[in-house]
Amino acid sequence: MSSIKKKLRAKTRWGVIVIFVLLFATIIFDAPNLFNKWVEEINNKTGIGIPMILDKEFALGLDLQGGAHLVYQADVSQISEEDRGTAVEGVRDVIERRVNAIGIGEPNVQTSKVGEDYRVIVELPGVTDIQEAKDKIGETPILEFKKENTIPPRELTEEEKTEMDNFNEIAYAKAEGYLKEIKNGADFETLAEQNSEDELSKNNGGYLGYISNVGPYADLYNWASTVEEGSVSQELLDTNQGYVIAKRGGVTDGDIEVRASHILICYLGASRCEGANYTKSEALAKAQEIYDQANADNFADLAKQYSTDPGSKENGGDLGFFPKEAMVGDFAEASFSAKVGEIVGPVETQYGFHIIYKTDEKINQNIEAWYLAVNKKTELDILPPQDPWMNTGLSGKQLERAEVVSDPNTGAVQVSLQFDADGTQLFKDLTTENVGKPIAIYLDGEPISIPTVNEPIIDGSAVISGNFSLTEAGLLSQRLNAGALPVPIEIISQQTVGATLGAKSMQKSLKAATVAVILVMLFMALYYRLPGIISVISLALYISFTLALFKFIGVTLTLAGIAGFVLSVGMAVDANVLIFERLKEELKSGKSLKTATEEGFIRAWSSIRDGNISTLITCVLLILLGTSFVKGFAITLGIGILVSLFTAITVTRVLLRYVSPWFQEKGNVLFLGHESTKDKQ
Repeated sequence: MSSIKKKLRAKTRWGVIVIFVLLFATIIFDAPNLFNKWVEEINNKTGIGIPMILDKEFALGLDLQGGAHLVYQADVSQISEEDRGTAVEGVRDVIERRVNAIGIGEPNVQTSKVGEDYRVIVELPGVTDIQEAKDKIGETPILEFKKENTIPPRELTEEEKTEMDNFNEIAYAKAEGYLKEIKNGADFETLAEQNSEDELSKNNGGYLGYISNVGPYADLYNWASTVEEGSVSQELLDTNQGYVIAKRGGVTDGDIEVRASHILICYLGASRCEGANYTKSEALAKAQEIYDQANADNFADLAKQYSTDPGSKENGGDLGFFPKEAMVGDFAEASFSAKVGEIVGPVETQYGFHIIYKTDEKINQNIEAWYLAVNKKTELDILPPQDPWMNTGLSGKQLERAEVVSDPNTGAVQVSLQFDADGTQLFKDLTTENVGKPIAIYLDGEPISIPTVNEPIIDGSAVISGNFSLTEAGLLSQRLNAGALPVPIEIISQQTVGATLGAKSMQKSLKAATVAVILVMLFMALYYRLPGIISVISLALYISFTLALFKFIGVTLTLAGIAGFVLSVGMAVDANVLIFERLKEELKSGKSLKTATEEGFIRAWSSIRDGNISTLITCVLLILLGTSFVKGFAITLGIGILVSLFTAITVTRVLLRYVSPWFQEKGNVLFLGHESTKDKQ
């Protein structure tokens, strides 16, 4: 019997340890600044390199952060009854993407129906230029069809060349001066910190960390791989970053790179598949046939004969060395999983079916580097890059409808387009001129699909085929219809909250919540004695854990949300009150402290459960039916209730079980009773 008691006691002890570890971990996650400061001091003194905690900010609503609350009404009078809801959802999708393009953090865009009116509600926390946001939101969705731009880019004028050369001469002379100072004994890192024009590295003395042979510092890597550790470049390096003086450090192992060749068999509807001759099933069969024939000796010849990849076909399908992230997921996985000398396939990607021959593998060396950079001008700084696409005159104005369909032969999900009379003629001309070439479909200036023209289309209908899921095809159809359907929107309400007012609201809310929590903790400790102190620990864990949950899942906190959180604190306390009152009754009836503790929890549970479930049901209804402000209240209250059930029933119970054996003599006095009674156990 004693061994069982020891096991139970050990289990309780571990429960207490877990509780305090969880308490400290969530406090650090909620407010990591003090912890990070302490870690930084230790790292500076010892060089241990303890990692710091990422300081993720709480997401704040516009009433705390400041911003705008805009309500638009959509004019759906020209839309058929059954299409109105879909049209407004399409407009919501367009507005959300436009708001995200402005760079607004945590925007909230939703639709609602008031009577027969369709509305779009937009909340923009932290907005500084409300007029710009309104202008972008209010624009009509723009749908465009573009073809490849074949116009050669213009060259620099003599005046532009002279300007660029003069700028670079001055930059070169400046860099030469810094190089001379270094050769004369100047400290490299100090000089880089004072003079480098690379803002990202200058504050660290030009330190770049470990660089690889791919990415922005490939030129610098090529130099570093030819010199010894500690070397400083004796001549200026002409790189993408400008005129550079570089310093090399140590070496460490980098990522694995693979060398492979491939044979691609694309099919009708595959991405970048020009002049396709196969359906998807035919392409798979052909790829399997080639795979069965392929070996190390004939792979290059098969690639030259069958591959539809113009970039690698002529050199036997050889892709050279590449890192894993350079290739699409399934291709990369197959290449890196295979053994050197192994042929695998067919592997499907959005481009078709691949047979892959892995010919080599190596581990790259990453090299530590510093540099001092002086910016130079290139043609790209003067001439913006040429748009690869050009307008055709075909736009959403001529599109009647887009809908999701399936291929009758393969069952693949597709998106069908139907143009009006003008659009039919424009589309006929466009497809006739661009057989075997891609056409880009743009919505709001962003490409959403780039299908390849297989044949002239004269009836005003088209199909966008690709590796669509049903959800993706539905979203694409919705976006196309949003650009094509006439759904103008008009602002009917605008409320703004200044950043200062939002900050004041935040300060007042925090102050009120802090005072409320402290008063509740004092009351519990004074009135309920030892159990009250235990409830304070439980409440501290509840608060820190709930706040950590808010931060982790990205709950947007508003004034209403803080009110819901404070209310949930009260409900967490209420659960403890019910438990302690039951405990008091059990002690007064003469039961032992241990028995009274267990009975108190059992008898209080039904009341706690019923009260919290009814509140949770209310929260769910408010989330489903309420406005954004009401939803904020309901979400924080609901999360708080779920956490409080854990802390009240589990945390408080474990702590009471742990301390109750210490007070067998005066258990009643410390545990809410009136008489000193020995534990009868």
